[in-house]
Amino acid sequence: MATLSDVATKAQVSIATVSRLFNQDPTLSISLDTKERIYTVASELGFKGARKRAKPSKKLIQIGLVLWCSPEDETDDPYFLSIRQGVEKRCREEGIVLAKVIRMNSMEDGASVNGMDGLIVIGKIDSGDLESLYGNNDRIVFVNNLAQDRQKYDCVISDLEQGTKDVLEHLLQLGHKRIGFIGGKDYSPVKGERKGKEIPEVRYSVYEKMMRDKGMFSGVDVYSGEWTINSGYELMREAIRKGNLPSSFFIANDPMAIGAMRALYDENIKVPDEVAVVGFDDIDLAGFVQPSLTSVRIYTEQMGRTAVNLLCERIKGRDIPLTITVSTKLMVRESCGANRNDSESRG
Repeated sequence: MATLSDVATKAQVSIATVSRLFNQDPTLSISLDTKERIYTVASELGFKGARKRAKPSKKLIQIGLVLWCSPEDETDDPYFLSIRQGVEKRCREEGIVLAKVIRMNSMEDGASVNGMDGLIVIGKIDSGDLESLYGNNDRIVFVNNLAQDRQKYDCVISDLEQGTKDVLEHLLQLGHKRIGFIGGKDYSPVKGERKGKEIPEVRYSVYEKMMRDKGMFSGVDVYSGEWTINSGYELMREAIRKGNLPSSFFIANDPMAIGAMRALYDENIKVPDEVAVVGFDDIDLAGFVQPSLTSVRIYTEQMGRTAVNLLCERIKGRDIPLTITVSTKLMVRESCGANRNDSESRG
């Protein structure tokens, strides 16, 4: 007599997947092709443990996910990972099948998501690059990227500009007169290139404008590298070697900020007593480093969930494209020194 293990082995899936399917687990998210393959194998093997299949009342929605970042990028900076997880969670809640996932940096020739009911695109990907992947342009939602043609596509972005203003105003209110900047670079999507053409990064652009408007900008206090812990560490080491550090640093993502704080620690420079630090993204680790990191919370999971909601509306017939800007929130912790009773201005 055939067993669950026999069915799973021949269908090339896990035993848990077979069990959940046969028990009609509503949270199971697999493609229709996979479901049919499992049932076909079970029938061929004479497996009797499957419940009778009920005819679905409606066709399951199947969507594709296209990502700019690699798995290594998601490890270095969990920002994009959290957006993707938000997409996946919302799909499970809605019974939507996430049928195909394509990473543009490792995409094979001939890859396609045609046949999907819609497409969610995370990161800086040129809409032209999608033409060979997917033909239904009114069912594409861009996340963390303002599409070149916002009169055609839905977009979900975070309010990086307001988040940056909140950081700088907070540091200025604390009395800091020199605010250094550490960040990465941003790129516009160019077909055939992983990074594309370098463009002004929003957080740096807002920082430079605000500092210039106040007569406080100094290019000497600006450092740029990769969006990683190691880069943040090395850039802060460079600043330390120069000497005469600013009294505070705005660092454009949390992994870089954590690396920078480690560099300060290695040189016995106390945070926030000697140098205040504020990061961006508010990753889970931010509240657990010592001192805990003041950071701007970006609601990345909500961005992913919102993208699924927009795509569902498009599938149901909405014609008007929407751009949704998700708010941010400054999470004040120890690294900026705000909790100290110190009214002395910092030079």
